Amino acid sequence: MSTNPSLRRMAGLTMIELIMFIVVVSVGIAGILMVFNVAVKNSADPMQRKQAIAIAEALLSEIEQHPFTYCDPQDANVLTATAGSQCANDQDKNGAALTSPTPAGESRYALDTPFNNVADYGGFTESNIDDITGGNAMAGYNASITITRAGSSFPLSVPNNAALKIDVTVTYNNGRDSITLTGYRLRYAPNAAG
Repeated sequence: MSTNPSLRRMAGLTMIELIMFIVVVSVGIAGILMVFNVAVKNSADPMQRKQAIAIAEALLSEIEQHPFTYCDPQDANVLTATAGSQCANDQDKNGAALTSPTPAGESRYALDTPFNNVADYGGFTESNIDDITGGNAMAGYNASITITRAGSSFPLSVPNNAALKIDVTVTYNNGRDSITLTGYRLRYAPNAAG
């Protein structure tokens, strides 16, 4: 055994050095855990966004597959009308905002009077959006549809009322996030009902 005091001091760590080591390691571990916590907390966001996009795509597709004519598709003049004034149920609404179905009694889920024209979807909103049958509610997903005349935004000479811009907005994550898809539909009337 050595009796030299300087050799004994170099043999180990002091209490202060040990405490400093513990503090530095603890701060590093806390930082790593915070990053991990953020990553885990937001791991469901891509799934929620994908579901919102799927809902918006389905609604936009549903709307775009409907006819866009001057008259309601059940109107006797649907195939021949060249203006909304020739219809019993004017889908063009004399240039007014497209914010309600025509006739007024139509709805997305009605079996006897369903939405049957693109313009019917204008102003449609729904909380906890359902599929077209009304039987599969998607809690936390809300949809709103805006339809505006958009012919003047096309580079070719298209009358303003001959094209519709369809905006489908789906909100999710308690209204904090949303996705909007836009589509256009051109009028094919009076050539056909579709």
